[in-house]
Amino acid sequence: MNGILALVIAYFLGGIPFGYLLVKLASGKDVRTEGSGNIGATNALRAGGPAVGIATLLLDAGKGYLAVWLAALLTNESAAWMSAAALAVIAGHAFPVFLKGQGGKSVATYAGAFLYLTPLPAVAAMAVFIITVAVTRHISAGSVLAAGTSPIGVWMIQHPPAAVLLASVFASCFVVYRHKSNLERLRAGTESTFTWKHAAGGPVRQVWRHR
Repeated sequence: MNGILALVIAYFLGGIPFGYLLVKLASGKDVRTEGSGNIGATNALRAGGPAVGIATLLLDAGKGYLAVWLAALLTNESAAWMSAAALAVIAGHAFPVFLKGQGGKSVATYAGAFLYLTPLPAVAAMAVFIITVAVTRHISAGSVLAAGTSPIGVWMIQHPPAAVLLASVFASCFVVYRHKSNLERLRAGTESTFTWKHAAGGPVRQVWRHR
């Protein structure tokens, strides 16, 4: 029963739409009607500014980490239940009951969940993300490449139980699939690029444009 409880908690934790809530509080906007319509950190950044975007990123990652930590606590660190909780929290973010299933692409929640489950490979995946975004200026490219290569890192660095490796593969495929529209735009050369610039005499702001 503890394992089932861990999955239920993980799903509902994942379903907390931090991007939606923070943008609504900060600006009164519905993040689902702004930019890409996504509730994740990238679109929250567009709709609410840097503070909202960073807070959304940290909270979305935090709920992933917390879900797996609670599963470890409830199931005596069962690899199978922890892996299942990682998938449940990712699913909760993507299909939140609180927003009638209209969720995000689960990148930050995926990162947080696997930061607990497979810490060193997760750090390696974050490095892939940062380098890719720095080179391409496409957050979607960084997300897809980091997620797509993550199972390789899990296998090579951690040599985990089969349940953990399978969860990594499934979660990676899911995150990549959620970016299918971004991949189409990347192929077409119309995907938004991201840069940071200093506004004259003002704070750092984000600039989104199309090539």
